[in-house]
Amino acid sequence: MRAIKKYPNRRLYDTQTSSYITLSDVKDMVMACEHFVVMDAKTGEDITRSILLQIILEEETAGVPMFSTQALAQIIRFYGHTMQGLMGNYLEQNIQSFIDLQSRLTESSVMNLQNPLMQNFMGGYIEQSRQMFTQMQEQMSKQAETLMGNLGAGLTPKK
Repeated sequence: MRAIKKYPNRRLYDTQTSSYITLSDVKDMVMACEHFVVMDAKTGEDITRSILLQIILEEETAGVPMFSTQALAQIIRFYGHTMQGLMGNYLEQNIQSFIDLQSRLTESSVMNLQNPLMQNFMGGYIEQSRQMFTQMQEQMSKQAETLMGNLGAGLTPKK
């Protein structure tokens, strides 16, 4: 695995090429599906996630953002929530499903988004994802109601 060190002066050092690199170079590594880890040169702490979040921030502030303000606010609301882990897994699986779908479409040379058939197909995928999320919310709500109902039943004073 490729190792990158981040120094206190905010510079990134690629140990494979023995040279300093930029955040843009790290983005290129991500786009090329290269496996790497970014370590704080002083503490040895793995700061890969922090670097990836910096790349997302740069992408979101330059050009057309991927996430709406509402979507970002909703994601933030899951932090500290009992469903935080479940939401993270859901997002990861849904993104992977979308990547798999995109790969299959690219391989079959049908990836022309101007094509009405393709637009319908992608619309169907998005609707299916929305339905899956709605079902997950409904299941969690029912489980919470059942749990709260059972807890509440045990607390009801006897007459």
